[in-house]
Amino acid sequence: MKNYKRPIGILVLLMVFFVAVAPMLAGAESSSSTLRADLLRYDPYPAEIGAYVDVWIKIENFASGTAEDVTIKIEPDYPLSLDSESNAIENFGILPPDRAALHEYRLYVDDGAKAGTGSFDILYRASDESSWQESTFNIKVGSTTFDSKGTVGLSNIIASPEVFMPGDEGSVSFTLKNTAQQSTILIDDVNYDTFARVQSATLIGTDMITVTSQPYEGKGVLGPGDFVQVTYNIKVSDSIEDGTYFLDLVMIGNSHSFNNNWMVPVVVESSSVRVIPSMSLILENGKANLEFDVANIHPNALSSVLVELEADGVEFLPQEYFVGSMDSDELFTIEIEAQAEDPDKTGPVNLTINTNYRNGLNEHDEVVGTRVLTLKHVDEDNDHTTLFILLIGGVIVVAAYYLYRKKGLRISMES
Repeated sequence: MKNYKRPIGILVLLMVFFVAVAPMLAGAESSSSTLRADLLRYDPYPAEIGAYVDVWIKIENFASGTAEDVTIKIEPDYPLSLDSESNAIENFGILPPDRAALHEYRLYVDDGAKAGTGSFDILYRASDESSWQESTFNIKVGSTTFDSKGTVGLSNIIASPEVFMPGDEGSVSFTLKNTAQQSTILIDDVNYDTFARVQSATLIGTDMITVTSQPYEGKGVLGPGDFVQVTYNIKVSDSIEDGTYFLDLVMIGNSHSFNNNWMVPVVVESSSVRVIPSMSLILENGKANLEFDVANIHPNALSSVLVELEADGVEFLPQEYFVGSMDSDELFTIEIEAQAEDPDKTGPVNLTINTNYRNGLNEHDEVVGTRVLTLKHVDEDNDHTTLFILLIGGVIVVAAYYLYRKKGLRISMES
């Protein structure tokens, strides 16, 4: 009779090993699949035959977890080659979620290359235990250059909203204009046209500002004085600090000598609406008319401004005071009636002041302040008694004055 115990035991060990290793392999595969590689730009555009071209690669971790040991590797195809094979691999180390890293490679375009397209592969992984993921990118080689001499200028930068708040979404638009003033120009006894081309325009975000629009791809030429307006949508991080940030605008023109890099400013300011009491916050016998100054201290106009008061045991009328649109530094005075549910209640009550408003298309809810309401009881009978005494005193004074005048008149007549 054959002994099956050893084969069965080996099979069991293999199954246990597979069960233990499978999650690790799956985790490694899953970890790399949360990374994304992109070709950010390359310069010159197009790449020149027999010269070097610099390419910028962005690797982004779009997962909720941290990539522990991110590495990328470039493998160029003919006619492209690395300046040095030792520069093929770049290790970034730890890459937190929703963060990106950049690396610049230098490639050489072979002297015997023909105008067309060159390609290279970018391999990337999240750790040494992860499998390589691969993305292929193409660049133009020596083809789309033009002899036109028109120059493109940047103008009319408009942000909407004008000043962003943390967490806002909006847009940045600008005008790309051919600055030439005549149709031809003479250079070294050769006439050139002054057409300009915007082959592409790419707005590059930062760690805290994300550009959500695709790059602009030009489809024609701009004559002297002609222009094109380009708009990009952007999103500002909730955790961004106040300040002015600059986004890179990379434009590819007629040829590499006509390319441009500009800095596009984006201003972020968290200041918003302030609500300040303009009279004492006292409820006498459970009621009062409260007055507040509402001020917009944000650098641009806000719309749909609304103020709401909250306090335990106190009702407010109106419940929500709609102010509407407010320009920057505008002040608006509002009056709200307060009524305590128990008119005999006395003592301090916490008051919460809430605002709701829009910055551009972005809605914001904010607690702008906490104050203290004072509930006090006033004896109304004492007030009536005091008023009555004052009234009687006034009558007596008037009567005495009348008698005095009458007596004085009688004496003068007798004399």
